[in-house]
Amino acid sequence: MPKIIPREFSLRDYADLKVKKIVSIVGFRRSGKTYSLLELAKNLGQRNCVYINFEDERIPKETAVLTNLLEVITELSGDKPYFLLLDEIQNIPNWSLWVRRVNETTANKIFLTGSSSKLSSSSLPTELRGRSLTVLMTPLSFGEFLKFKEKDPSLLPKTQILNLTREYLLYGGFPEIVLVEEGRKPLILDEYFQTFLTRDVIERHNLKDETAMKTLIQLLLNCSFFTISKLANSLKSLELTVGKATVARYLSFLEESFFLSCLYLHTPSIKNRLKAEKKPYFVDSYFLSRYSTAFSQNLGRIMENVVYNQLLKIVSKDPFSRVYYWKDYQNHEVDFVVRREEKVENIIQVSFVSSREEVKPREMRSLVGAAKIFKLKKALFITWDLEEEVKAPFGKIIFVPLYKWLIKGGEKWLI
Repeated sequence: MPKIIPREFSLRDYADLKVKKIVSIVGFRRSGKTYSLLELAKNLGQRNCVYINFEDERIPKETAVLTNLLEVITELSGDKPYFLLLDEIQNIPNWSLWVRRVNETTANKIFLTGSSSKLSSSSLPTELRGRSLTVLMTPLSFGEFLKFKEKDPSLLPKTQILNLTREYLLYGGFPEIVLVEEGRKPLILDEYFQTFLTRDVIERHNLKDETAMKTLIQLLLNCSFFTISKLANSLKSLELTVGKATVARYLSFLEESFFLSCLYLHTPSIKNRLKAEKKPYFVDSYFLSRYSTAFSQNLGRIMENVVYNQLLKIVSKDPFSRVYYWKDYQNHEVDFVVRREEKVENIIQVSFVSSREEVKPREMRSLVGAAKIFKLKKALFITWDLEEEVKAPFGKIIFVPLYKWLIKGGEKWLI
């Protein structure tokens, strides 16, 4: 077994469920899904587990492999039940039918991983609906990043914490990249990106026009807002004849693989929400600092990406909560609006500032305007190194440094 650094959650909690469920661990590749399975095997005892990585080139991509697997396990060990830990199982045709049969007819417990949202509860094949639980594995949070670095923030001077925060923004939270020396980080990310593009997008969806997909990704990495029409027109201007329907399909592939996440405008009209510009965010901030020409050194934009990913973790704990952005007819904008059911509970602005003098008046006007519209008594402003509370016409604005907000997980400052 390789050395395993525990994450903030453990799959061990899912091994003793009273109700028998298939557990799917999904997320972008190299986020730690395989290590979560190996940690589970270590906790349960390796003799009680069968682990197989279906991306191993020696395993034929055929349904018969799964049928033979169960027969071999039974032959070797009789009726002893196992924990079946099946990595990237979506590479095998008709895997879902086999998983359902094994779950219903044997005492084996099944844990699956995949780099596709098709293994998540909302997108599972019909035969597995209601029979599974989904665990989303993301790159390291800032707290996990510090743990991997063996740093205790309570013992560090602020200058060192800010230095670590900058490293987290620029190089992201992929576990392997966090642990490797700086000179090798870009090489590893390049390999991640190429593997994701080839296996999870081009090969999985049998794309013929690789250039259009690569160009679309570059456009997304270099824009703050987008619409499908604007993306299609930009591709057309580059002599890539890709229609709006194809752009929409390509975007769905990027979201399905967890590379891209789109933030929608907060508006009562669902039709207007779908028509309005969307904001692109990425699974890890390193993709922005490495591949974006517009934002590679824009720490404000990268901070925003990190805050968005942390907000997703927070609202995922509550099925009634959602995150949006807000903009009015005068283009006053608030980066994030957190809504629970039909009520807005928090508004959040993010900016790379270290003093009140650096805060742009427009950002303050936007917060004040949104707070009045949503009838809030406080607003949150996440900064680089500014911490204070100031009075506002609606109540107060709380300025908090990014590192403090991340270390506390973000929940402390949300209602």
